[in-house]
Amino acid sequence: MQQLYSFVRKEFYHVFRDSKTLLMLFGLPIAQILLFGFALTNEIKNANIVVCDYANDNVSNELITQIAHSNNFTLAKIIHTQTEIEAAFEEGDIKLVLVFPNNFAQDLYHQGEAAVQIIADASDPNTATTLTAYAQNIIRDYQQQIQRSAPQVLSIIPQVRMLYNPELKGATNFVPGLIALVMLLICVLMTSVSIVREKEMGTMEILLVSPTNPLVVIIAKALPYFFLSLLNLTIVLLMSVWLLGISINGSLLLLYFVSSIFILCALSLGLLISNIAASQQAAMLISLMGMLLPTVMFSGFMFPIENMPVPLQIVSNIVPSKWFYIIVKDIMIKGTGFAAIWKEVLILSFMTLFLLAVSFKKFKIRLS
Repeated sequence: MQQLYSFVRKEFYHVFRDSKTLLMLFGLPIAQILLFGFALTNEIKNANIVVCDYANDNVSNELITQIAHSNNFTLAKIIHTQTEIEAAFEEGDIKLVLVFPNNFAQDLYHQGEAAVQIIADASDPNTATTLTAYAQNIIRDYQQQIQRSAPQVLSIIPQVRMLYNPELKGATNFVPGLIALVMLLICVLMTSVSIVREKEMGTMEILLVSPTNPLVVIIAKALPYFFLSLLNLTIVLLMSVWLLGISINGSLLLLYFVSSIFILCALSLGLLISNIAASQQAAMLISLMGMLLPTVMFSGFMFPIENMPVPLQIVSNIVPSKWFYIIVKDIMIKGTGFAAIWKEVLILSFMTLFLLAVSFKKFKIRLS
């Protein structure tokens, strides 16, 4: 019994002296609880909405106030023209627009009913359905509230319109996200493994001591995967159109241009991982786990980013697939042009240049 006690105590000493073991033992569960409890939720809060108030009467103002005070919505602004509605959706941050027609209060109290239009961005059908239900519940509660003091039956009729995806196809949301996920994983994995393989075989040093510039060697290793990734993109787009019925509403040339920037960004990440990994197995593990989880969690196609705590929203900004997902969805589903996505393209281009610079510098330092 004394020997058992001694061995158990020794094992406890080993555990508490090893910081890595303690981190995995206690840090991993805590991180998972925080991520799955706060970040990975389908409940939507603080969604940006716009109100187009043609009526501007006391009833519409009271209803707007109740909507603005709801935890589910954040009132971005109040507009008064149809052109502003289209511009609000093209910006990409607005999920819902409520339209109050002229003489809203007059129709409600004189005719007993009035209509309010709910226009949702259905490029993400799950979010659109949920937000529409939230808005309808608030309208229903307000109707019951004013009904108590009204001498007649009053009815506010929500008229729902799903923009960009009236059939509420789930593929319209998942296809752009899957394109971002597949392209990132393939580019990062293939580039990192290819270079690490050369290191393990001892041929990379031979290439670098040759008269060829080391920068040319690295570009030559990455260039085939650039063109193969464009071929993969073509296959994915063809399958999306023919098998899933997703139409490409925007410019195909613009889509390929932005995809080329994203592919270069992913190849740069692969080069960076190749500097860190000592073996092909390590490179595969870092590429798969290090790229898969951030893309699924922080790109926005699985879980709404606006629901996450502010620190996690900040972290999501450094995930390249988040910006590429926004761009692909705007081009494919919404049919918008460069004017609507230039900010995202600029961010993605900056990430690409930064990662390329870091990757080349680290690579040259390591093999010099």
